[in-house]
Amino acid sequence: MVQVLTDLDLVISKSYICSDGGWLMDVFHVTDQLGNKITDESLIHYIEQAICASRRGSREIQTCVDRNVRPRHVSMEHTAMEMTGIDRPGLMSEISAVLAELGCHVSAAVAWTHNKRAACIVYVEDELKHGPIQDPYRVAQVQEQLENVVEAHHYDGERRSVRLAAPAASQTHTERRLHQLMAADRDYEQCCSCGYESSADDEVYRQKKGCNGTEVKVENCRQKGYSIVTVRSVDRPKLLFDTICTLTDLQYVVFHASISSFESIAVQEYYVRHKNGWTLDSESERRRLTQNLMAATERRVSHGLRLDVSTQNRVGLLSDVTRVFRESGLSISRAEIGIQGEKAVGTFYVKDASGQAVNPETLETVRREIGGTVLVVNKSLGRSSSQPTSSSNTIPNISTSHSSSKQDKPGFSLGSLLWSQVEWLSSNFRPIKS
Repeated sequence: MVQVLTDLDLVISKSYICSDGGWLMDVFHVTDQLGNKITDESLIHYIEQAICASRRGSREIQTCVDRNVRPRHVSMEHTAMEMTGIDRPGLMSEISAVLAELGCHVSAAVAWTHNKRAACIVYVEDELKHGPIQDPYRVAQVQEQLENVVEAHHYDGERRSVRLAAPAASQTHTERRLHQLMAADRDYEQCCSCGYESSADDEVYRQKKGCNGTEVKVENCRQKGYSIVTVRSVDRPKLLFDTICTLTDLQYVVFHASISSFESIAVQEYYVRHKNGWTLDSESERRRLTQNLMAATERRVSHGLRLDVSTQNRVGLLSDVTRVFRESGLSISRAEIGIQGEKAVGTFYVKDASGQAVNPETLETVRREIGGTVLVVNKSLGRSSSQPTSSSNTIPNISTSHSSSKQDKPGFSLGSLLWSQVEWLSSNFRPIKS
């Protein structure tokens, strides 16, 4: 249910979850990205039908989403490649260049970085056959070339992986799958275990490590037979989705929960048991859960300048765009690329290779190389200014804004693509039975 609301880019500001004794009652307070109440009747109808379908475990809703938002689920029309390894400047540029050279058209891709690790899922199709890569020899060739890229600069014994997505993984929500990949890569090991009663020395340590202030506390309520997990962090979109995915993938069952936010702080409290019925009794288990929840809240936090790109789709486009970033000394911290009709659309969070903010001269170089219009949003004042360029209709449009504020007006997102199709989608559902 949380996934349905998250994929529509709805903001969950408050939630109460109760499921015990075979019954459930879940309450979600949601708005759009600008904080407005949902009044579109077709959207409301779609949400009702989608949540009912999710409760029945129906594939109907997934089929409808697949047609419009390709990166959400892997379609049989594409081949999915999963990659994990050490993050470094230019990694995505090298990966996309290899795929272009091998005649693989990137139809969608999502990439995250966290704690010097990187995870990426790329959906490709054969350039000539316009479908999935089915020849085992060709699949092995693509995988081998990608392994050479990912393994560069790795030392013996360091973790890295390039693999064809397994059938079970290919049916998993893309962003949930990224959480699974990064957890399997143990990116959470560097997360400092922040607590509510941290000392001054702990605070200094957290600042040096760049901790975002996330606090996790795990206690046992022996009278009721639950473990109480409390997460306090900076509020942001999709926070509840990331937390629920982590608890579920670690085999914990949520029986009761209360989620609320005040200004910029979110507080989540869960009453959980392991699926075998036991509570979290060992210190090692509590520490593992704490670190995984901290990593889940941090992975989606983007650092750097946000670039929203939209242009005519073509083979090798991702390679060209990421090459411009690399040659301009920019490193990609997060990326999400998809297709909308005949257009390729994507969001990139970039920063200087040294980790500093992008200077205006570099931004101007990138703008000139790719073309289009640059829109700079001043979030603290809520105003924007544009830098128009003389361009023809074939030149892509690019808007930019600095990240790390939940008040930003949203740019491209996969959920926004689904919003544009929701009227068509809702007409395909049957009426709800009372």
